[in-house]
Amino acid sequence: MSNRLSKKVALISGAARGMGAADARLFCAEGADVVLGDLLDTEGQQLAHELSGHTGRAVYVHLDVTQAADWNKAVATAESLFGHLDILINNAGILSMAGVEDTTDAEWQHIVDVNQKGVWLGMKAACPAMRRAGGGSIVNISSIYGLIGSGGAAAYHSTKGAIRILTKTAAVEFAPANIRVNSVHPGLITTPMVAPLPEEFRHGITSTGCIKREGRPEEVAYGVLFLASDEASYVTGTELIIDGGYTAV
Repeated sequence: MSNRLSKKVALISGAARGMGAADARLFCAEGADVVLGDLLDTEGQQLAHELSGHTGRAVYVHLDVTQAADWNKAVATAESLFGHLDILINNAGILSMAGVEDTTDAEWQHIVDVNQKGVWLGMKAACPAMRRAGGGSIVNISSIYGLIGSGGAAAYHSTKGAIRILTKTAAVEFAPANIRVNSVHPGLITTPMVAPLPEEFRHGITSTGCIKREGRPEEVAYGVLFLASDEASYVTGTELIIDGGYTAV
């Protein structure tokens, strides 16, 4: 523990499990106070209790990322409990493997609402608080499939590509306010979201990359930590790919 986020306050969506929980654990260990947002209330509350003994403090809030009111309450919680908001991690996301023809109208809209609209609403809610704090860092979790295509998951891939461009647009817009905005593009990471995928599908991905295994949530969290910290003070509007070399092959 090196206090890389000492005196920082972070809001993380999708924080109850997977990559969001890994971010929360690392951020608290590095000295940040963290607001954990999720729909999984039991898991989120348990994690907040677990982290209460770390250097940073943690609190859980119910957060439906498709609802502006929930975002506003989460930001208000950060400011009221911890005094300010410095970091936003837009991590919440859902996956469907359906292709272009097989995706229903309702499925498409639901994935867009969570993955894409949720990121926009999060930034919209957080930026006024970051201006009040004198600046901040936003990290939007995209995917390698925001950079490349594949033979399915049409709605998911579309939203992840949108996050990449939205990140760059926001980076330009918010630079005068000293707010940095970057995207992270993980490959196949061992999380509950990918657990239902067939083993042969997952093996097909890991066997193709340079590092022939799935990534761990903690390995993504260290990249997120860098972008969130003042160590990345000259980094904005760019992508960090964490995929074991899959997109390099």
